[in-house]
Amino acid sequence: MAHFIRFLLLLCVSVKLLAEGNVTSEKTQEYATESVLSSKQVRIEGNKVFDDSEIFDAISVDYPGWFKFWDNSPPTIKEKLIPTLHAALRNFYDSEGYYDASFEIENGKDLVTIKISEGKPVRVNDINVSSDYDLSEVIEYERGEVFTAKKFIRTKSNIVAALLKDGYCSYDLDTKAYVDLEKHEADIRIVLKKGGVCTFGDVTVKGLKTIDPRIVKSRVRAKKGDRFSTEAVQETSSAIYALQSFDSVLIDVDRKFYNVVPVDITVQEMKDPYHIEAGAGYDTYVGPRAHAKFVKHNFMGNAQQLSMTVGWSSLEQLARVDFFKPVLTEIYGFDIDLGASVGYSDLEYDGFREKKAWARVYLNHENEKLKLVSGLAFEAIEINQLDEGICVLPCAAYDTYLLVYPYLQLVYDARDSKLNPKNGYYLAADTEFGLPSDSEASLYWKLELEARGIYTVSDLTMAVVGKIGSIKIEEDSYRGIPESKKFFGGGAFSNRAYGYRELGVIVSPTEDLINGALSMANLSVELDYPIWGDLYGAVFTDNTMLTPDSYDFTGEIITSAGVGVRYMTPVGPFKLDVGFNVHDPSIYGFSFQIGQSF
Repeated sequence: MAHFIRFLLLLCVSVKLLAEGNVTSEKTQEYATESVLSSKQVRIEGNKVFDDSEIFDAISVDYPGWFKFWDNSPPTIKEKLIPTLHAALRNFYDSEGYYDASFEIENGKDLVTIKISEGKPVRVNDINVSSDYDLSEVIEYERGEVFTAKKFIRTKSNIVAALLKDGYCSYDLDTKAYVDLEKHEADIRIVLKKGGVCTFGDVTVKGLKTIDPRIVKSRVRAKKGDRFSTEAVQETSSAIYALQSFDSVLIDVDRKFYNVVPVDITVQEMKDPYHIEAGAGYDTYVGPRAHAKFVKHNFMGNAQQLSMTVGWSSLEQLARVDFFKPVLTEIYGFDIDLGASVGYSDLEYDGFREKKAWARVYLNHENEKLKLVSGLAFEAIEINQLDEGICVLPCAAYDTYLLVYPYLQLVYDARDSKLNPKNGYYLAADTEFGLPSDSEASLYWKLELEARGIYTVSDLTMAVVGKIGSIKIEEDSYRGIPESKKFFGGGAFSNRAYGYRELGVIVSPTEDLINGALSMANLSVELDYPIWGDLYGAVFTDNTMLTPDSYDFTGEIITSAGVGVRYMTPVGPFKLDVGFNVHDPSIYGFSFQIGQSF
């Protein structure tokens, strides 16, 4: 009997749960139905000045963008946003200068229809400026144009940014806009007194645990006594981050004492200093490649860095270890960094294969514009034939070389941006001297010079890049120098009708040899212009001379011309170029890269 009663109770509970389950299922279906109907289609009528997409963005309508050309979905809006439509439209049109625009909203069962009468805009009637600082480049308004609140706010921000950039942090600025809705006119008044020039004050650093404050201060570009500049503050932040030992860098320049601005730096050292990466990709020279890298940031403290890299492709196998120590010492007030590198590579060139083991140590000083590197390198190089028994190069070139050479690199970078410059210039010199380490050492002197000039007019950026170089081999050098030390052309930084290092000694406007050159000259001219948004178009010409003799710049020239596109990203432009030999368009090449080549 007890078992029977227990069975009845269980049966009742089961029936109840099933019933509740059905109810829940019905509620779920009902909720799903409501979810499907929680959005309605939207249609806009009457707008002439503004595109549908601009209005959709302002009122939070979901619609497929132009890039989804395959998507025919109609624009929709969530029902909960429909009550806010009038206020959102009002805010949008007011901000665009159409203060008497009117709206009629019809909320149908499945469709919301918005009828817009845009009306007459408010236009700028007068711009009155009283200033002891030139504002002609930062005031965006012109008489007669539509007055918009966002441009008025941006103009004020532009004025402040220009003042701070030029060192005026004690300015007195008053900006007002008087809007007459009946006359549809706006009068703009700007009164500015720039005040005295501000300078940077003492630098303080907080948050350090394992890093000497002197190391952080070595990266400060906002030096005490220098004229205040927001650019110097930004450069300081970038230089400290470049130590790759901090999760955050905050620079406070809000304090001010009689036009002296202290620089208060607060940093947070990396909590996870280990970086491991592995991946595969495509290189324009070696083709498909895989690589792996291990980095220990802040290695044993003081922002030191140790890294190990390996890479593999069908043309190249690479292994290297790098070490970097910031602020090894100070010489005449200049902070000197230390770097070292050891490694091995097996790389295939056109016509030969090079196996190389190297060790390199260098001292480095770098400030806002100047970079100076001085080092000593040891290289053991073996040049081999690709095909057994066939000498593509002179047979004597296939040999083993020992190189010991000091080298010097000097760069003066006066461009306004390293990622995507618009104006400025860049000068560089690289030289190395082969030393007589033994009776079979290579004795030579190699020098390469480079100059870049960039100038922008309106939206058109014009750039010229010139390079020249030569190698002098001493007469008593037993083996000469390895082929890989000579000059080659081709690639994104040389002649874009050819692949990287494809060009050897040039014998005609369409022909070259496989041999490397002892003298080189290259001139590139490029024009960049915005096409749409962050997309730019470019036209260019590259002109390359490669001759077999030292200091010989009378040889034939290969000229290419081409077009390209650039898409601006936070880390610089992504560039894709196609170049053609102007004397033989059947000779062409593609190149792509991140960052500018000028």
